[in-house]
Amino acid sequence: GARLAHEDLVSTASQSAERRAVAVAGETRPPVSDRGEDLASDPRSSSAHGVAIERGRQPPVGLEPSIQQVLDSARAPSTRAMYARCWQRFSTWCSGRDVDLRSCSLHEVLRYLRHLFDKGWAASTLKVHLAAISANHLLVDGRSVGAHYLVTQFLWGVRRLRPPLCRPAPAWDLPLVLQALCGPPFEPMTTAPLEVVSVKNAFLLAVTTAKRVSELHALDISPACLQWKVDGSGVMLWPNVALLPKVLPSGYVNAAIELGAYFPPPFHSEEQRRANLLCPVRALQLYIVATNTVRQSNQLFVCHGGVNRGRALSKQRLSHWVVDAIAMAYAAVGAVAPPGIVCHSTRSVATSWAAMRGVPLADDCAAASWATPCTFARFYRLNVGHGSMLASVVLPLAATS
Repeated sequence: GARLAHEDLVSTASQSAERRAVAVAGETRPPVSDRGEDLASDPRSSSAHGVAIERGRQPPVGLEPSIQQVLDSARAPSTRAMYARCWQRFSTWCSGRDVDLRSCSLHEVLRYLRHLFDKGWAASTLKVHLAAISANHLLVDGRSVGAHYLVTQFLWGVRRLRPPLCRPAPAWDLPLVLQALCGPPFEPMTTAPLEVVSVKNAFLLAVTTAKRVSELHALDISPACLQWKVDGSGVMLWPNVALLPKVLPSGYVNAAIELGAYFPPPFHSEEQRRANLLCPVRALQLYIVATNTVRQSNQLFVCHGGVNRGRALSKQRLSHWVVDAIAMAYAAVGAVAPPGIVCHSTRSVATSWAAMRGVPLADDCAAASWATPCTFARFYRLNVGHGSMLASVVLPLAATS
């Protein structure tokens, strides 16, 4: 975590000057939130629908309801809700053709997938719908629908006919944002409004840890979850024990986040003093001090205004904070932030810059809680490199011709 933050991300701020001109132009577990006000969808109603559907797959007879409840919980509430929506769409399609959705032929399933393909949907979307059908459909030729060779061949055909789009470049400029964080309105942090201190701290933690919003949201300031190093060289953070990782089982359950101080005082140059303005440890310290008088929760991130001032922040609002920091940074340098920025993009931008600067892929994966490098390579890696050096070599040849 410390290496990702120091060596490969924060140092990109030094490149902002040369790129700024371009940017200007262009259930029994305790809740993490004290108030339970998270704006994410409530899993209770959606999961109930999903459980009812999956029970239609003829489970073993005689199981007690309490056992069935545990079996149903093998999938996350969000997954069950997604499957419920996909299954409902398939049910509507089948009812219009007078076919039984649980026992229809493989040919009908392929027809449905072709229907989705004709709507312009990508292979990844078709795969989700197929998973929902497989979870509820009767076996075909002794195997699930999704495992049938004709279905897998169909999906490969979709991938070739409609290959996934690769994002060639990051949606926003990390060096520009880091450069802006060193000046007004973000600095000096000791006198900046609490709103500004909040969004800067949230952004620096997001970009130097590459964690999911759920993991950042679970951070806590209680002594069991936050420990400053005695020599002032950094801090150790642990999520609230209520946090469940996205993928179970996971080796990242309650994994510690270690942050090292970035160019701490004493400073030997103006460059070191300015670099320290991007130190996530400094930002965390100042944020905790700034919220001490209003804090009503041990959750790290608390609301900075309104009737909920000092109370635990929701995950959705935390996401907005990170996006707000990016937008404010662009505005600070006279540029307009690109549209469509999402908080989750910090994971791809941070890890891509780190990989480009030589951080081992294993370290990238550990920081972002990815089980395999394939996740980064397939879904997160961006082209953050600079232009080819060939231009500086080839173009001067015009003077010698």
